[in-house]
Amino acid sequence: MTKVKIMETAFRDAHQSLIATRMSTKDMIPIAEKLDRVGYHALEVWGGATFDSCLRFLNEDPWDRLRQLRKAFKNTKLQMLLRGQNLLGYKHYPDDVVEEFVKKAIENGIDIVRVFDALNDLRNLETSIKATKKYGGHAQGAISYTVSPVHNNEYYVHLAKDLADMGVDSICIKDMSGILLPYPAYELTKSIKAAVDLPLEIHSHFTSGVANQTYMKAIEAGADIVDTAISPLGNGTSQPATEPMIVSLQGTEYAPDMDLDLLLEISDYFRELRDKYLAQGLLDVKMLNVDVNTLKYQVPGGMLSNLVSQLKSQGKEHMYNEVLKEIPRVREDFGFPPLVTPMSQMVGTTAVFNVILGERYKMVPTESKNYVKGLYGKPAAPISDEIRKKIIGDEEVFEGRPADLLEPQLENYRNEIKEYLEQDEDVLTYALFPQVAIPFFKQRLAEKYKIETDLLNQEEKTHPI
Repeated sequence: MTKVKIMETAFRDAHQSLIATRMSTKDMIPIAEKLDRVGYHALEVWGGATFDSCLRFLNEDPWDRLRQLRKAFKNTKLQMLLRGQNLLGYKHYPDDVVEEFVKKAIENGIDIVRVFDALNDLRNLETSIKATKKYGGHAQGAISYTVSPVHNNEYYVHLAKDLADMGVDSICIKDMSGILLPYPAYELTKSIKAAVDLPLEIHSHFTSGVANQTYMKAIEAGADIVDTAISPLGNGTSQPATEPMIVSLQGTEYAPDMDLDLLLEISDYFRELRDKYLAQGLLDVKMLNVDVNTLKYQVPGGMLSNLVSQLKSQGKEHMYNEVLKEIPRVREDFGFPPLVTPMSQMVGTTAVFNVILGERYKMVPTESKNYVKGLYGKPAAPISDEIRKKIIGDEEVFEGRPADLLEPQLENYRNEIKEYLEQDEDVLTYALFPQVAIPFFKQRLAEKYKIETDLLNQEEKTHPI
């Protein structure tokens, strides 16, 4: 057994889970040099919701953030999370957009691309995995973990073998809800390691309070890497805390070679940062609590807060428990999809409609209809004819790879924003988030014009015409 490696999530999943992805680049750079010296296997710094949040809330160019971080981290690999054919958005994008996005992510500094699909439909990972390999990145195939009558060790081992056949460099068990229990984790890790000769990484959340034990049992079974978050941003709906995990492994054959004293200095920095976000109202202390409902309903923390806001907007907060009970029913009707973006939003919103309207599937969101039509991929279990007819009537279900229905769009996007283009990456920003990209581009242009005007005015004062 080799020493276990640690992947730090402070710059991506930790603040996405705890403070709605609001950490700014200027808060990251001052601590980067110390993080770079600790001895991490990698740092997750990009992808997930960070791209959208940079543009929407922080007025930052996510590509510029990545370039700054790449410059700051000279010794440590940088990792990102990619939603397969969905990239960082909530719908499928054409293959030309997916390939160009992966290419630019690697060019700008990403080493490891973790790719997953909400349905574990590996057809939705083909293009991004091929592109990652083509442009020299490390392709990590992630399996979205869930529990259901059709999701068992045999199912997950089969997926791991298929990912290996697709050419991935490593495999991740992605437990977004914190429902992977310690002994099942041991058995699953053993099974996958016996079937596939690739590094195996375990990703979980502390939402239900069991992830520490889960990591320890997975490590004993042969897991190579675990994902943790520096303690001020750890636990709660985030990952298990980094420092206690390292200390727990001391004196064993698994103990990682990491500088604990340096980690304590880093922890001090993030503690001050957490207190700042708490004072600003960005960190809700509820996010730091253990929620055992997660084990019963399999609902990720972010999905719970989304449900509450949906119900509040309708004045129906008192129906929260009914919605919680309806979610597993909708999930079963939908073929037991893992509750991860975008499936968590579809299942959750559909459950809210069912409860509020007092009739199941009387009104169904467009995204859920498209899912039932096969436009997101193949469910793990078949959707019954009864449910299908209720939701889409006699409409045909598409059985192929959803992206095969999409025409190339990159050149069209480029033409649509040619007056705003300042870098090649802008076309990808626009492709993913057009509604927030255009205001961002306009503001960037205005700021640039103002700077140039100020320089001209200064020149005229110095050398009057």
